[in-house]
Amino acid sequence: MAAETSIMIIDDHPLFREGLKTIIGRDRRYEIVGEAGTGQKGFDKAKKLKPDLMMIDLSLPDMSGIQLTRKIRELLPEIKIMIVTMHAKVDYMAEAFQAGASGFVVKESAAEGLLKGIKTVLKGDYFLDSAVSTQVVETLMKLPGKETKITDARYGTLTAREQEVLRPLAEGLSSKEIAQKLFISPKTVENHRANIMNKLDLHSTIELVRYAAKLGLIDVDLWTN
Repeated sequence: MAAETSIMIIDDHPLFREGLKTIIGRDRRYEIVGEAGTGQKGFDKAKKLKPDLMMIDLSLPDMSGIQLTRKIRELLPEIKIMIVTMHAKVDYMAEAFQAGASGFVVKESAAEGLLKGIKTVLKGDYFLDSAVSTQVVETLMKLPGKETKITDARYGTLTAREQEVLRPLAEGLSSKEIAQKLFISPKTVENHRANIMNKLDLHSTIELVRYAAKLGLIDVDLWTN
């Protein structure tokens, strides 16, 4: 039986893409027609393949998943978009839905929520893998857009991957925990941490936390120092 739905995966972690393909492959109604590791390649392939659904990571090497979502929605509004990411903050969810996404799945629970999310989004409904109703999502979409204002020039010297690692570091996650979330090795996380501290001229974990809080990268009220 031919697949009913074509899907593309945009994520810069090959192992995670393989994991998604394995999960999606359990349902014969779905077919993976393309994949990409950068936003631009994903955009170019989408124009050619015109899939029914795109699964997009928030953190891509060349642009954010939010930016890619906007580009796709502007050119190909008929394509449904699901964000699949390690970031579970409400701010990201709000931005994703405001940009035109219909679903939001956290990587930690992708195995459980992915197929349910695909089915829900293809029906024309909104999906969050937590217990959040469509009405709440619609409320989030009506909120004024909120963007973190990065005023420190040093932040711009960080690579996209270093920026991705900075937030969980400041939130207190261990190198092993970050490695598991990003599908990289703990050694790679340590290397990124060293580069971040050097580029930002920071000398302790508490300085890192204060820096991230000052820029609005983490919730200030979670920290008392």
